[in-house]
Amino acid sequence: MAQSKHGGRKLGQSNKMTALVVDDNMINRTIHHRLLENLGVENEVVSNGKEAVDIHYSGKMFDLILMDMDMPIMNGIEATKKLREMGIRSVIAGVSSRAMEEEIREFMEAGLDDYQEKPLTMSKLVSIIHKING
Repeated sequence: MAQSKHGGRKLGQSNKMTALVVDDNMINRTIHHRLLENLGVENEVVSNGKEAVDIHYSGKMFDLILMDMDMPIMNGIEATKKLREMGIRSVIAGVSSRAMEEEIREFMEAGLDDYQEKPLTMSKLVSIIHKING
């Protein structure tokens, strides 16, 4: 079966884009889940980086991963590095309230495709999705 450029969606199975929301804050998870839903993106939510890695070990694949930076157990930087080491080619967008350039650079260097400052808005999300469809 042919896969999309980023390895998530298998052609012929479903035309719906899929996403994984990774954030330890329940309110942020809910907001990001609803924004994605409003754009017709099927999505699942997990509360830390280890859960994001584990869900990929279980065989699930996503077109997009929205990754928070600061989380317990495994933070976004560690999780992004691990996912890239595993060969995950999904678009990974870092989403954080951190604004220090050095922290953002470290997050990007872990393997992000994009970085957006919280709060995530519909226009920021559309910008991320254009990277997948581009």
